[in-house]
Amino acid sequence: MIVQKQDQRTGKLTEGIVKDILTNSSTHPHGIKVRLENGLVGRVQQIL
Repeated sequence: MIVQKQDQRTGKLTEGIVKDILTNSSTHPHGIKVRLENGLVGRVQQIL
């Protein structure tokens, strides 16, 4: 489950399968940025 940039204020989550990890560090205060298989980019909020 990720939160996309435009959904950060509302907290709306999007479900998908991670394709690429875009954050270089192993931790980030707002969540690791990833690209899903469908091309959407956001920060990880939950792992299902």
